[in-house]
Amino acid sequence: MPRREPPAPSPGPVPAALWRRLAAEFLGSAFLAALVIGSGIAAQRLSPSDTGLELLENAAATAGGLFAIILMFGSVSGGHFNPVVSFVDAAFGGLSWRDAGAYLPAQVAGCTVGAIAANVMFSLSAVSISVKDRASPAHFLSEVIATVGLMLVIFALARSGRSRTTPAAVGAYIGAAYFFTSSASFANPAITVGRMFSDTFAGIAPSSAPSFIGAQVVGGILAIGLVKILYPGITAAEAADVAVPHGQPRTSAHRR
Repeated sequence: MPRREPPAPSPGPVPAALWRRLAAEFLGSAFLAALVIGSGIAAQRLSPSDTGLELLENAAATAGGLFAIILMFGSVSGGHFNPVVSFVDAAFGGLSWRDAGAYLPAQVAGCTVGAIAANVMFSLSAVSISVKDRASPAHFLSEVIATVGLMLVIFALARSGRSRTTPAAVGAYIGAAYFFTSSASFANPAITVGRMFSDTFAGIAPSSAPSFIGAQVVGGILAIGLVKILYPGITAAEAADVAVPHGQPRTSAHRR
């Protein structure tokens, strides 16, 4: 009998048009900044002079809100909202470098707009540059570790076929990292930029931002090496499921 060849793997979904993905990244990043900064302002007003409770309220709102935001926009763009996620994904072939480069300004612009919206929602000046200094060796190390951990959560789940659990896992990780890192786990250059525009509980002084962004880049590079060690032989199709499966199902028209 002739030998039967195994069936070819089915192609993955067709990515949404780039402009749709950029719109999703912009909106998701704006919601992310609004919830981080807005919940920080609310926490400061609800629990004045109780920093621990303020941080708990801010962390809980961020964890729950991030879960929801990834579910809202992830099916269109993957739900990155973070340039480090996009560029690490590009390093594994899940996203083109061109698209990763296009994601970055959408994410930064979204976080900036979200920060302004949060200020206005609480009757503050639309833009108020933060004076909260966060630059220190401890904060730098914290941001490296926070970013490495976030990348491992996202990419480990994608490589083990559990990317549909990513929204909950990312929310849980960020909520926990608010407390186990001294930097409160920004782990995202776009939100770092956005938080400069709000002189509130969640803000960061512009002079501290370069240190945070540098640490986040270092964390992303380290994460690439760790993911390669832990999950060798990653295909581009597997990489494309970051942060969550997204795109449109292929039809016969797509296959032609």
